[in-house]
Amino acid sequence: MKAILLKVSSVVIFVCMSTLIKAAGKDIPTGQITFYRSAFAMLPVLAYLAFRGELIHSFRTNDVTGHLARGFVGILAMSFGFYGLIHLPLPEAIAIGYAMPLIAVMIAALFLKETVGLYRWSAVFIGLVGVTIITWPRLTLVDAGGIGTAEALGAAAVLVSATLGAIAMVLVRKLIQTEKTPTIVLYFSLSASVFSLATLPLGWADLDSRALLLLALAGFCGGVAQILLTASYRYADVSTIAPFEYTSIVLGLGFGYVLFGDVPTVAMLVGTLIVICAGIFIIIREHRLGLRRKAARRHMTPHG
Repeated sequence: MKAILLKVSSVVIFVCMSTLIKAAGKDIPTGQITFYRSAFAMLPVLAYLAFRGELIHSFRTNDVTGHLARGFVGILAMSFGFYGLIHLPLPEAIAIGYAMPLIAVMIAALFLKETVGLYRWSAVFIGLVGVTIITWPRLTLVDAGGIGTAEALGAAAVLVSATLGAIAMVLVRKLIQTEKTPTIVLYFSLSASVFSLATLPLGWADLDSRALLLLALAGFCGGVAQILLTASYRYADVSTIAPFEYTSIVLGLGFGYVLFGDVPTVAMLVGTLIVICAGIFIIIREHRLGLRRKAARRHMTPHG
């Protein structure tokens, strides 16, 4: 129950972060948004690590290159995701983002040579059908206003973000073999801040006090949510708490309707339901396979 409470709390705060970013306005470059999201997230992360007495140890790493690669891919994922968030209704941006764990299964099978059976491949296919249902009304090249629309680009950007996020998940899987979780979190915030700051020469907007406050709060919320998410993994298996990620769509629907007047479409609701069912099936399947692997290791007879 403690793990579930921490997970749900992290989801609530992550949705608040997305809402704050969307409320800040459409005219802010994504690189600038990403910088504030990363830089202000470091404040609660550093305070948390200092409180636990892990701050100095968290800077020690055996894989600087791995952290930089994860940070670069992660910052690209965030940038595309924020672009989509700004140009799409909040619930749709959240729902399309659910494609990330589905894509991660494909990437793990192709590049990590992980064994993926018929059940999981079927779930991935069905889940991607759900994503297609959500995005199809947006992904049109020709409309009354000409070729291309901001919403079509936004939907495509979230899909790219989900793909890059899946690649980042694979990179984290490699990092976690040698690196501690606080080190991974800390170096991601650091590298993301540096990489996003490099977009300054491309032109940043002059923020008024309202936009600046909203982005700073969004970054702080992101850091707090990351701490809660990390802490939740201390008390339960990932497969136990992962399904609670989908509570974000309920919050997204509520916030989107009340704050931005976003009314969900039938296609969005149907597609989201399909994606959620496929995702939960994969989580359950992973959990069962994990139990089988543990049982097999326990019954192995040591040699020599």
